[in-house]
Amino acid sequence: MTSSEYDQFRPPRPERRGGRKDNGRKDNGRKGSGRAADLMVPTVEVAELDEHGYYGRPVVKAPPWEWPIGLYLFLGGVAGGSAVLGAGAQLTGRETLRRNTRLAGLGAASLGALALVADLGRPERFLHMMRTFKVTSPMSVGSWILTGYSGLVGVAAVGEVDRMTGDRLPLGPLRPVLRAVEPVSGLGAGLMGAPLAAYTAVLLGDTAMPTWHAAHRDLPFVFVSSASLAAGGLALVTTPANEVGPARNLAVLGVIGDVVATRLMEKRMDPVAAEPLHHGTPGNLMRWAERLAVAGGLGATLFGGRSGRARRLLAAASGITLMAASACTRFGVFEAGLESAKDPRYTMEPQRRRLEARRAAGITDDSIIGL
Repeated sequence: MTSSEYDQFRPPRPERRGGRKDNGRKDNGRKGSGRAADLMVPTVEVAELDEHGYYGRPVVKAPPWEWPIGLYLFLGGVAGGSAVLGAGAQLTGRETLRRNTRLAGLGAASLGALALVADLGRPERFLHMMRTFKVTSPMSVGSWILTGYSGLVGVAAVGEVDRMTGDRLPLGPLRPVLRAVEPVSGLGAGLMGAPLAAYTAVLLGDTAMPTWHAAHRDLPFVFVSSASLAAGGLALVTTPANEVGPARNLAVLGVIGDVVATRLMEKRMDPVAAEPLHHGTPGNLMRWAERLAVAGGLGATLFGGRSGRARRLLAAASGITLMAASACTRFGVFEAGLESAKDPRYTMEPQRRRLEARRAAGITDDSIIGL
């Protein structure tokens, strides 16, 4: 006899009835057979399966992601939004805003990469994800987006640092080359900023986690809006009032988009799959995300473009509030998806409703209905 680590989940074996002996015939548990009482797995009622899953176990297995992935989601949004804002500052001649957003984009991307590697455990695992490029894999595409973005924003940021230090970086003959490619790199990073901010939403929606999958149509809009208010908020903190106008406008648009997209996402989701967004820690994070976004947006509108020490402090406080709102949104969605994998109800009830809707529409000739 062999043993298995899963033996603890087996139901107790029923006792034999009446001491009947097995005559060796294969009767498949027909009525009156002595083998019917010896079935290893008893019949499970559908109602019991719907409520408790398979022996109370989750239907889907949550990914082994922890808080560094939530941090990566937030920092990716800051990096992507900052690059878009930096490209706009480059085209409009706002040098201070361009410098600050480029440095913010590089810093956020670097910290995000460290958070990703910390969750992976070993740096080489990130390199393994880049051995191939698979268009149908959001993780593969995202790895290349992050790498390409980091290279472009890195070149642009090095140019800014070189100017800040009075051309003292030991670049030698590479300095003219840097000056020539810096504008192209800055614009290229801006073009890749939006995909960097949005691809993680596609990655989450492509999984089997009930809440993430139910939100896959609208989650990219939520993440892009969240990235806009985070990048605009960071610029409000680091940039003087005379150049912060585009950052303030981006932040206000991000607040509107974040609130509207989040409400629309929750409305279009299956009500059961949306429950984790309203309860427990994820629910608290999502509620605070909306409150902080509205408060930060009002502060940016009232004080973002005003000079004076007191107004600059209020503008900076509004920027910090906007960044906190973006972090709450990302961590709230992240935690809600993990929570939805723990309860079989979040998987089974939406599936049952989709099945009933297909039957009501007359779709009865495919394999899904035939099961």
